[in-house]
Amino acid sequence: MACLEYKFRAPKKHTTTPPPLLLLMHGYGSNEDDLFSFAEYLHDDFLIISVRAPHVLQPMGYAWYAIHFDQDRGKWSDDKQAEESTKIILQFLKELQNEHLFDQSQIHLLGFSQGGILSYALGLSHPGSFASIAVLSGYLNQNITQLQTEQEVPSIFVAHGTLDEVVPYAWGVESVRLLNEKGIQPEVSYEAVGHTLGQKGFQNLLKWHEMLRANQG
Repeated sequence: MACLEYKFRAPKKHTTTPPPLLLLMHGYGSNEDDLFSFAEYLHDDFLIISVRAPHVLQPMGYAWYAIHFDQDRGKWSDDKQAEESTKIILQFLKELQNEHLFDQSQIHLLGFSQGGILSYALGLSHPGSFASIAVLSGYLNQNITQLQTEQEVPSIFVAHGTLDEVVPYAWGVESVRLLNEKGIQPEVSYEAVGHTLGQKGFQNLLKWHEMLRANQG
């Protein structure tokens, strides 16, 4: 049995070859139901796995790592716990092979907020392991991410609200700038929404996945 709880949507297209996998990772305080709510709208080719983070929050919800608050440091993330969660996700993907058939060369990541931060960390720190990264309202945490060169990175999509007060818009823009410095040009979608994926961003995400599948399928 896989080490994390999850929900799944089987590919809508039945083929003789293993399907690509799309792994959905929710944000702080949420659960596997959150992103799974729009799974039916995502590309028909994907086996979609929406996974629950390992750390339980009180009174409800789950997290990939703790966020602390104190007078000296203000709001700060537990990077050690974040790194541990990336290892758990890698182990989960290995165990998932015993429960679902999928193309191990076509593992796609999609994360919101904390899940997006881990999507950056996983996709950029493990060259060749992931086919694409979609980061929604997240940022690149350099403490847990080994930024690779252009030749080694997967395709990247970034969506961020210009009115986001949880993960500031400026953090998302700075993350894209860091990628650009490495010669990496992600597909970017900005719009005037808060800490959420707006309609424009969602439509651009669908188009981006369509383009990926046309090139990879």
